[in-house]
Amino acid sequence: MSHQTGIKANEKLLKFFGKCKEGKTRAIKIIIDNEELSLADYKDVKRDWVKDWGIEQLVERDIPSYILYRLDTKSSLGYDWLLLSWTPETSSIRHKMVYASTKATLKNEFGSSYIKEEIHATIPEEVTYEGYLRHKKEFSAPAPLTMREEEIQELRKTEVKTEVSTETRHKTLNGINFPITQAAIDAIRDAKRGSYTYLQFKLDIAKEEIHLVKASNIDVNALAQMIPKDQARYHIFLYKHTHEGDYLESFVFIYSMPGYSCSVKDRMMYSSCKAPFVTAITDQGIEITKKLEIDSGDEITDEFLQEELHPKKILHRPIFDKPPGPKNRGTKRITRPTVTE
Repeated sequence: MSHQTGIKANEKLLKFFGKCKEGKTRAIKIIIDNEELSLADYKDVKRDWVKDWGIEQLVERDIPSYILYRLDTKSSLGYDWLLLSWTPETSSIRHKMVYASTKATLKNEFGSSYIKEEIHATIPEEVTYEGYLRHKKEFSAPAPLTMREEEIQELRKTEVKTEVSTETRHKTLNGINFPITQAAIDAIRDAKRGSYTYLQFKLDIAKEEIHLVKASNIDVNALAQMIPKDQARYHIFLYKHTHEGDYLESFVFIYSMPGYSCSVKDRMMYSSCKAPFVTAITDQGIEITKKLEIDSGDEITDEFLQEELHPKKILHRPIFDKPPGPKNRGTKRITRPTVTE
């Protein structure tokens, strides 16, 4: 339809389109004049978009027009715009057809990506702010159902579906994402900069938050003493060591859960929050080399961490000799299959 009229924006309007996207223009009135899309009027931004609303003052009762209205929301391109097509019921059929078939061209000339909403208005009440809200409400309302569809909907509400088979699939949660306190985030960033080698965190289940417990500089020999024996914790440790002649610094994430001395709820919450918390740590720039789960701090030694980070490779596997066969088993006999006639 847009290519049937051949109506395009004139040079003045195209230049104004570029200027209005700077954010100072609130509303633009566009009409078709001399077979061209032309700028008829515009309004500058004064307050917010709701208080600036005055589209009813821009439209004329019997003459169609387009109104581009700048909203205050933004996308990656810039401000979002509302396109209102005003074709009053009293306008001629020719005008209605021309404006309807030229709207696509206007959107292309202005930039369809900037237009977030569109409204078609035919009476003055539809161009007021209250009319815009009614349009939004009606647009978001579900489509009316037929009597048959209503019966099916009621039937589905009363159904109880139980699917148990070898093909049944159940969705699982990816984890519980508790907010991290600002003190904990600051400590993680400080560890990234080298201020700390050890951080300890706990869950505040009542507040649903992750809190910092300790931040200090320790070596691997003191790490075991930092791990509580009766409470679950998360730990970040910067393991400084050498391997095959190279000096390495590796961040290790440790999840300590001291057996059944913790409640079932604690074990479940710490297990569910672990993966999202690790993701949040890496988002702060810390590259976690190894993730460990332990029952007790006594497990953490220099040899244990070396083995976890750098497992020994078995280069030479033992070769087992083929065992000899039984003695005095006689000569091998060749048997031929019996052919049944």
